[in-house]
Parts: sequence; structure tokens; C-alpha cells
Amino acid sequence: MTRLIEFVIALALVLALFLVIGLVLPSKRHLVESVETNRRMTIVYDTLNNVRRLKDWSPLLPNNPAELSYSDNVSGVGARVEYDSPGYWGKGRWEITHSEAPQAGGGGSIAYAIENKTSGKNKKTLFTLEPAGKNGRNVKITQTYDVEYGWNIVGRYAGMYVSRHVGDALKAGLSKLTNMLATVPNFDYRVEGSKLTDLRVVDLPAEDILFVNAGNIDRSNETIKASIKANQEWIKRVMDANGLVAAGPLRIITTDFGTEKYAFDVAQPVRKRSGPAPTEGDDAATDEAPASTEPVAASGEPLKVTIPSGAPVEYVRLQPRKSAAAKYTGYMAELDAVRNSLRAWAVTDGHEVVDRPYESWNKGVDTSFTAEGEFDVYWAIKH
Repeated sequence: MTRLIEFVIALALVLALFLVIGLVLPSKRHLVESVETNRRMTIVYDTLNNVRRLKDWSPLLPNNPAELSYSDNVSGVGARVEYDSPGYWGKGRWEITHSEAPQAGGGGSIAYAIENKTSGKNKKTLFTLEPAGKNGRNVKITQTYDVEYGWNIVGRYAGMYVSRHVGDALKAGLSKLTNMLATVPNFDYRVEGSKLTDLRVVDLPAEDILFVNAGNIDRSNETIKASIKANQEWIKRVMDANGLVAAGPLRIITTDFGTEKYAFDVAQPVRKRSGPAPTEGDDAATDEAPASTEPVAASGEPLKVTIPSGAPVEYVRLQPRKSAAAKYTGYMAELDAVRNSLRAWAVTDGHEVVDRPYESWNKGVDTSFTAEGEFDVYWAIKH
């Protein structure tokens, strides 16, 4: 009996000590980690403001796409990602509760509310972005993590290890984030005064295309222009021989835009002629491309195209696909930066670009080499 009483007293003392220490422990925890990147402020902000990118760098949620689901909007306030994992993670969600876009010369911030199975409540993480480095060319990313335990004594004890478990994850995540950002072309696609507009993802229909590989030619305007026009003539011969007409503007598909050479294909969307063949000098009989520059869906069956002997033209039926797209007004020579800007936007928005980019030259060849050139720019994305 005496031993039982001694055991009860000892247990009571241990519990009392447990409670006293627990009450002394902090009722909340605050962690801070920072890192610096040389990517543009726009790229950093858009990446952190998009819940679709979290799985690619943060160790604080699962990276298995099959376990993740997203809200209809994936960026800005209200965007959220939810997960339901049968293993370590259990159920949880991250939701953007605050999003302040960077202003000219300044920084921005993004806040997430976090729900998961670990101890604590009111969990949140805040990313603060500030210009850093020489002339403010870099971006300093500061991430904070806050959790409250209130009067939950067990939670307060768990908080003793939060700097190890969560803190190490913050540090590892920011390191992985900077490595991921380094793969994004460093182009500010939202720079003030930019003539790159209407960044979006589009569904492109099936299309019938005739194209010629222009090879790897000197990167001079006159050489490029002459090559395009010569290859257009080949395409026109095939169109005339098969009763085809243009189904949209001329396209240039870029393979490599080097410092001295340019490798590309000249492509033309086509369709079957809907009326009689035009006669020479009869403007009323022409059957030209539609006024719209939007891609025109092909008919149900692929075209039967006969390529005349010696013509370097190929026919291909493109299948429906998704693509990052934008509009641009300006010189053809500026399109390499435009393509990289479109790719940067697509990647920060959580997409993987595939195949080669191309532009529709909406005002023809000659105008495209002036400041009045108008282009629809496309880069297919993995669906």
C-alpha cells in the first residue's frame, strides 16, 4: 500500500512538473529564413503567388501530383491547394490569404494559411520580397512561419522541435526554390511599357500545315526575308496544285536563334478551297485567308496532299493541344526576347513548355521587319 501511495505521489509530482514546464514554454513559435536570387522580381512573385508551384520546391507538403487538388484560380487571394495522402502527410491545405504585387522599384508579399495534422493552430507562412544586391537587381526572399499552441500543453512541448522540423524544411525549401528559379529565363514579361500583352493559355484546334525547313541561315534581316519569301513560293505551288488556300497567317517556327545564325521553318495553315479557283486578274474570285488571326480548326479528316517532285514542302496534321500564348507588336528581331518572356511566364504559372515556339506573322513578311509588325506568339505546354 505504501509503495502504491509513493508511486501515486511520484506520478503527481511528474505531472505537476510537466504542467509547470509546459506553462512556461512559449504558446507560439515564429521562424525566419532568407535567401537571395538573381531572377526578376516579377518571376519570383508570380512563382510564390501560384499554388501549383508549391509542390516543386516546398518540403512542407507532398509533391505527388496525384495527391493534390487545386482551386479553379491557382494564383492570388483565395487560391488553394489541398492534399489527401494515405501516408505521412494525411490531409491538409494551403491557401493564399494575402497577395501584394511588387510596385516599380519595390517589393511584394504573399501570405498562406496552412492546415495540417501537426500540433498547433493559426499556422501561416509569409513571403516578403525586397530588391537586393547591386542596383537592386537581385531579390531577397524572406519566409516566416508562425504557429500558435494556446493552452495546449502537449502542443507547447511539440513547439520545442518546430525549429528543427519546420525550420530545416524552410531552409531546404528556399534553397530548392532558388535552384528552380535559376531555370526560368530571366525576362520581365510585365515590365512597364512592354508591348507583350495578353499572356494566357489557349486550346488550339487540329490544323493542317504545310511547311519548309529553311535551314540554318545568316541572321540578317535581308537574308531571312529572302529565305521566307522563297519558301513561301514553294508552299504556294503545293497549295495551287492541291486546291488549297491559307487558313490563317504565315508562321515561323524557331529551332535555334543564335548570335550569327537562325534556324527555322516556314509554315502555312491551309484548308480546302471552298469556291472556284481564282483567275488571273479576277479579284472577286480570290479565296484568301480569313480576317481573323485565331487558328482555324481543320476539317474532320486529314488532307490528301500531293507534293510535286523536287518541292521541299511537307504536310502535317497537328492535333489539338494546349499552348501558352501572347500578342506582340514590334520588330521581328525582338521576337527572341518575346519567346523567352513567354516561356518565363508559362513556367512561373506552373506549366512545362514542349516542342518549338512559333509566331503568326499577322501583317505579312515585309511589315514584320518594321516597328508595325504584329505577332501572335505560341509555345505548346505539356497537358
